[in-house]
Amino acid sequence: MRRHIGYVRQPAPWGAGRLRLARREERSISEETDAERMRRKARFRRRACQKSDKLAEQQDTVSGVAGRYASALFALARDERKTDEVAEALARFDALIAESEDLQRLVRSPVFAARDQVRALTSILERAGIDGIAANFIKLVASKRRLFAVRDMIRGYGALNDAFKGVARAEVTSAVPLGEANVAALKETLRAVSGGKDVRLTARVDPSIIGGLIVKLGSRMVDGSLKTKLNAIRIAMKEVG
Repeated sequence: MRRHIGYVRQPAPWGAGRLRLARREERSISEETDAERMRRKARFRRRACQKSDKLAEQQDTVSGVAGRYASALFALARDERKTDEVAEALARFDALIAESEDLQRLVRSPVFAARDQVRALTSILERAGIDGIAANFIKLVASKRRLFAVRDMIRGYGALNDAFKGVARAEVTSAVPLGEANVAALKETLRAVSGGKDVRLTARVDPSIIGGLIVKLGSRMVDGSLKTKLNAIRIAMKEVG
């Protein structure tokens, strides 16, 4: 004989009215949570797009084998929060190359074996006080038989670091030294042209341009020297004659 067991539904402790109100509040909280989640995802997408655009802009700054090495080094230095420290160390090594013909031969000549280059560089870097990420990178480049391109890698790293910090490098050549007021006015003009970047200006004096200025900002150059203008006039007069 089957026995049927009946279950008695217990009344809601708050009453039916309060239970419906609680359910509406739960739905409201759920909807607010979904809205907040959507806003958070939208913020994440915007940040991801901004980061992607910035990374693409930095990658466009360098290219080729040297660019790939520079990009890898910059990514490591950025993760370690040592981008400026590495840039300074690389600049010191680049200055050593520029000042020493023997070091230039070591860097450029294919005659030296990779192990000989690494051994010589280890001693040079220790004497120069260059260590850490920069030193390991230079020795890695030598071990991979890419030391001939190390100066291009250093320039590429500098360009990436400048782009990361919002810095624009400019060079101005004049026939005579520029005054402080002229330099300040030129930097302000270049800052506006570069989209508000912090302009680091290097001034050179070359009497052969006679007068005027030659300004280089990144890959752009404006030659307003008197020498160039006179050459243009000379060529035009020859064509007329």
